[in-house]
Amino acid sequence: DHRDLHSFPSRRSADLEIDIADQVNMLNNAINNAPNGIGLAACDQDACLDALQAALDAGIPVVCFDSGIPNAPAGSVVSTVATDNYSAGATAAENLYPALKDKIGDGQVRVGEVNQEATSESIINRGLGFIDKFAELAKADGYTVAVVGNEKYVNDSKAETVSESEADIVIEVAVPAQTTVELCATEASAIMNKSDTIGMFGSNQIAAEGILTANENLGVLGDKILAAGFDAGSVIKSAVANGTMYGAVTQSPLLMGITTVDVLCDAAAGQSVSDVPTDGYWYNADNMEDPEIAPNLYEL
Repeated sequence: DHRDLHSFPSRRSADLEIDIADQVNMLNNAINNAPNGIGLAACDQDACLDALQAALDAGIPVVCFDSGIPNAPAGSVVSTVATDNYSAGATAAENLYPALKDKIGDGQVRVGEVNQEATSESIINRGLGFIDKFAELAKADGYTVAVVGNEKYVNDSKAETVSESEADIVIEVAVPAQTTVELCATEASAIMNKSDTIGMFGSNQIAAEGILTANENLGVLGDKILAAGFDAGSVIKSAVANGTMYGAVTQSPLLMGITTVDVLCDAAAGQSVSDVPTDGYWYNADNMEDPEIAPNLYEL
């Protein structure tokens, strides 16, 4: 049967106040039209709270996609469809570590990680997923690991570590003072300039582009240092295609959208629904045109 479902896609430029206000207005208008369900990728996690309460009061189920709303009124969001960010970060490590193995074991080496901040749950989990999986793989090969740098990531990592002076591999985590490509590039440059650095990971588009920006002056990626990124966009895709960046992890916006509609239909029909984690997918120059990868590599 026909069900009226409203969906609001996320915007990559959603930090603009007008984007947030426009989305809240669209959400309120949709609630006033009394649909059977609403799909929401919130531009701002706190701006939609009153509207979510209104949807709950009206008996309209809301499914969040791309990112959740931790402070949503209880019962207002019936499901969140989003990337398992810890697992996606681990996917980057699973693909970068084997490519670096030949450089490990002959003196201490360093792997850098640039995260745009240390407050967002999604970014934190990606960074921790990379650290923990890289350390796990290194330990399985008999190597010791130290995690240094930003205190949030150092303290929250579950990796089994030793002191920096004793480590075969140092994972150095950097977070800029503000979320910009330029400041991420400054942090990346500081690590990439060190003579023992063999690898880099940027945990989102801004951080990955920061690593690429740093390389414009250093010219070390693809030879001395292998880098893994996260997300897509034209800058990262071009760097992966030409071999400057070893590869990257993409989320699956296509799958998120399809899954959101499926969950919304179930919720609108009165069925019980729950959160749905989606995967991150590794892509490189060899597979980025594959039909299961290419639709998820957006242009920006």
